[in-house]
Amino acid sequence: MSHGISLTARLAALFAALTATLLVLAALLHGRMLDAHFHELDLHELHGKLVLIRNTLQQVDHATPLQARLDAVEAALVGHDNVGVRVRDADGRVLRLIHPAHFSAAQRAGQAVTSEEPGWEVDGHPYLGLRGTVALPAAAAAADGGLQPQLEILVALDLSHHTHFLASAQRATWAGVALAALVAAVFGWFAAHRGLAPLRRVTETARELSAERLGERLDARDAPAEVRDHVEALNGMLARLETAFQRLSDYSADIAHELRTPISNLMTQTQVALSRPRTSAEYQDILASNLEEYERIARTLGDMLFLAKAEENTLAHAGEVVDLASEVDALIDFYEALAEERRVRILRQGRASVHGDRLMLRRALSNLISNALRHTPDGERITIAIEADTTAIRLVVCNPGAPIPADQIERIFERFHRASAQRETRGEGAGLGLAITRSIVRAHGGEIAARSAEGLTRFTMTLPR
Repeated sequence: MSHGISLTARLAALFAALTATLLVLAALLHGRMLDAHFHELDLHELHGKLVLIRNTLQQVDHATPLQARLDAVEAALVGHDNVGVRVRDADGRVLRLIHPAHFSAAQRAGQAVTSEEPGWEVDGHPYLGLRGTVALPAAAAAADGGLQPQLEILVALDLSHHTHFLASAQRATWAGVALAALVAAVFGWFAAHRGLAPLRRVTETARELSAERLGERLDARDAPAEVRDHVEALNGMLARLETAFQRLSDYSADIAHELRTPISNLMTQTQVALSRPRTSAEYQDILASNLEEYERIARTLGDMLFLAKAEENTLAHAGEVVDLASEVDALIDFYEALAEERRVRILRQGRASVHGDRLMLRRALSNLISNALRHTPDGERITIAIEADTTAIRLVVCNPGAPIPADQIERIFERFHRASAQRETRGEGAGLGLAITRSIVRAHGGEIAARSAEGLTRFTMTLPR
């Protein structure tokens, strides 16, 4: 399995590249500025030398011959070995070369220069030139045998010193850029490594987590803001996983608890049936008894699946207008035979309609009425009151009987919870009816509550209008 470049290395490389880019741009700009500055200095020096030559040629006595004037110019340039001078007359003849090594062979032979600021190279040395003219006094020109009074002066300046300095500066600059990039990479690596330390701690903690340690959470207190959101998201995911694992564990434990008795009964009955030969009628009785246990198991599994969907908010319901009074009346008719057997009367008061799923609401009402019948003494009365106001509809199922202990009133809607033995006087349920009822009510945006006092138990189901 191939691994990509680490984030620390990427950040270090980014720091180095950014630093090098900025320094290269700064070095290029600085180099251009140095070139421009030295070029300006060189031109300034050339102009100064040209002015010196003009003044020397023009300020001596008018009757002084030209060669004497040129000797004065050469004397004025003593010590300026980096400066060369070529003097030509109007016919192109070279009259004087001062430091001729600064000129090319063609220039020494009198080649004309058309540019005002020519540049050339001799033996690897760069030169910058400046061309100008000087007007001699008429008397001086006549003294030299009718020489043209207009002279051309070409001043050459050796740039080797400046170019050597610029080359050295450039080498030092590039070396500095490379060193700075290396230092930036090292410091960038340390900074990134230190900055990512909280992320490494989070990774180490996350690596140690397992199904047995889902209750632990990642510490986001020392994490930077960029990492804190990810840590909180991971903690949220761990919380959801913990809840899901807990539900799965509870579901498995509940199934094991509820199926243990019927499966044990089935095994016992089957073992007894196989212990000796029996008649067909006896086998039919055993199979019928087993069928009852199978039906109980199927109901329990169906109820648990219903509750699992409700807890995962996947319990969908149809939207229709449901007449609660009609549904209650239908259920009263359904339980009429059982109620008459025990001389229990079931009365309904009021009526209202809600928007919801008819079958689900009927199941919830059936669970409440069945629960009331199971705990109502013989010869008593169960009342079902339907009340409505502008915001909600309340359905109250009230029955006499043994009170629910105060420490259990909040737990009666939990799965597989059964009240005290004093209340378990008739029948046996799986302990899922009230849990299913609460899930149905909550799926419709409502709530259900229980109250037991003064010999009466009331279940109040509140639904939005």
